[in-house]
Amino acid sequence: MPKLSVIVPFYNVQQYAPDTLRSLRLNARKDFEFVLVDDHSKDETPAILERAADELSDVAQVRYIRHEKNGGLATARNTGLDAARGEYLTFLDGDDWLAPGYFADLVAAIEGLGCDFVRTDHVQATARARTVQRVPIGRRWEVFDPRAAILPANRSTSVDYAFAWAGAYHRRLLDQGLLHFTDGLRTAEDRPWIWKLHREAKSFAVVSLLGVFYRRGVASSLTQIGDARQLDFIRAFDQVIEETAQDPDADQLLPKAVRTYCAIIAHHLSDEEKWEPSVHRQLRTMSAAAIKRMPQDMLGDVLETMDFHRSTKLRRLRRRVTTAKAAA
Repeated sequence: MPKLSVIVPFYNVQQYAPDTLRSLRLNARKDFEFVLVDDHSKDETPAILERAADELSDVAQVRYIRHEKNGGLATARNTGLDAARGEYLTFLDGDDWLAPGYFADLVAAIEGLGCDFVRTDHVQATARARTVQRVPIGRRWEVFDPRAAILPANRSTSVDYAFAWAGAYHRRLLDQGLLHFTDGLRTAEDRPWIWKLHREAKSFAVVSLLGVFYRRGVASSLTQIGDARQLDFIRAFDQVIEETAQDPDADQLLPKAVRTYCAIIAHHLSDEEKWEPSVHRQLRTMSAAAIKRMPQDMLGDVLETMDFHRSTKLRRLRRRVTTAKAAA
């Protein structure tokens, strides 16, 4: 069994894949496994990966898998999880990169702490700028209950830091069904995943390691594209609400889920220039329907405590739903 499996999905990243693969080589060990998943790229990415898989096999265990059709990041990660054999697992995106020796430190951290998973800080790279992004938890190198890190509702917490690649996960979580993503989600795939992990895993810790460089502003990234695939965030957060509502502590946890959902809707509505006009209209319609589905008492409480700009946008949508219902 490999000590660590690293699942790396790639899709049309020929410009960035060489940097990603070079950083994997600088982190390689014979007991590490790199699972490279090409999500049916249409550029030179598959050829780059075929060469890299052969070259990396000298320094690590390598598995290269190519999808027959494009399925999106969540599906590609699931393919990697199904193939991975490691005692510990982690992720890396095909346009990001690593500091040398980072994975050895990551494995040492989770082994030493003995917990289900660890979370790490990361470096956001936008062109030549570098910014450190911290897990929003002050307690470091201390094992505690993941459920305790979901709240409070009115502050950024660990479930808002939803980057799957910012950490490592023990294989027992995979065996328990906690590491797979919702198949087919094109965006916000990390959101139901991180909520499920915090609700159902038994132990975690935050460690002060900086080794993942997250590339922002990539033109082909879905975060930069205002087409209909971005609307999958609604399906993702509907799942968060539905699953959290079934939790024994739903009365405590749901206000956080509702508040986060509302904040994301308001953010997307404010970013009107990004969207294709037809998609922006669809966004408003789907967001209004999402607000109607939320627990209305909790929604009212959330809107009372949100800032004026965001709450105004959301109240307008809520009135739109009420007016439409009355007209019907």
